Amino acid sequence: MSTILIIEDNQDIRENIAELLELSGYSVLEAENGRVGAKKALAELPDLILCDIMMPELDGYGVLHILSKHDETLNIPFIFLTAKADKLDVRKGMTLGADDYITKPYDESDLLTAIENRLKKSGRRDTVAVQSYTSMEDLLSKKIVRSYQAKDIIFKEGDTPAYLYYLHKGKIKIQKMNKDGKEVIFELIKPGEFFGYWSVLEEKDQSDTAESIEASEVWIIPIDEFRRTMEDNVVVSNKFFKLLSNNMLIKEHKILEMAYDSVRRRMANALLELCDKYGEENHLAMRVPRELIASMAGTSVETAIRMLSEFKNDKLIEISANEVNILDYERLKNAPF
Repeated sequence: MSTILIIEDNQDIRENIAELLELSGYSVLEAENGRVGAKKALAELPDLILCDIMMPELDGYGVLHILSKHDETLNIPFIFLTAKADKLDVRKGMTLGADDYITKPYDESDLLTAIENRLKKSGRRDTVAVQSYTSMEDLLSKKIVRSYQAKDIIFKEGDTPAYLYYLHKGKIKIQKMNKDGKEVIFELIKPGEFFGYWSVLEEKDQSDTAESIEASEVWIIPIDEFRRTMEDNVVVSNKFFKLLSNNMLIKEHKILEMAYDSVRRRMANALLELCDKYGEENHLAMRVPRELIASMAGTSVETAIRMLSEFKNDKLIEISANEVNILDYERLKNAPF
């Protein structure tokens, strides 16, 4: 019996789909928001995931992004089930690696047919997942271990790529200098994530700079070993091409954010990103250098300090001993700035 995870914040819709699937002979798991759904997917490893896009805590794109970074969930068929039918939304979902996209209101027979087709196509999913895991273990077995202190440069813009990088411990930021000579952070890296693969795949010089936020342990894999694994294993190559697509979307979003969002909105987004990356249960409790959050928001340190003070007065965050803790994640996320 195949198990299907339904991630949907509307209880009536979720229960209706669950009833339909159970009557059709499927085992069903349910999650009321994206954050719960991502955790349940990693814990239960369902055979297929149905996921809404617009949800509290974590949207559907975020769920897919998280699951694509784990070998055990990378190849689980993922179907977006949502009222959003705009072509840009469809393109974004497919670029992230979604297998299908069904709009609400849906036809029950169409939904069941899509599920059946995706399950048939993924008949070798368990074998593929084991293959992927083994290949990743083999790849990481070629590692060279290096330690970095806070503010150490791992690679810089313009370097010729020689390694693939994997963060084992610590925190890393990926940044670039803008035309005014200011640092802008495009991505944060947490333990268990690869980075530096963009230039290797494109066979170009590094387009960004990687710098450690705190003391970190980085595993580096020689570029020849990485390329050999990519050539020999289609699942591993698929994983990195999905990561590459995710990376492109992150950069596109950051560019649009810098161009159109207010400083206050960018500061809020920077805090939310830190929370999503390094926090737990919607709470961020860590030392946040003001220079770091200013670079993430694309603003000056003075402006970042002023915005943090405003957020504190609005009871969105609290600050003590240089630590920032988000008090109201949803209000910070949805506040009209």
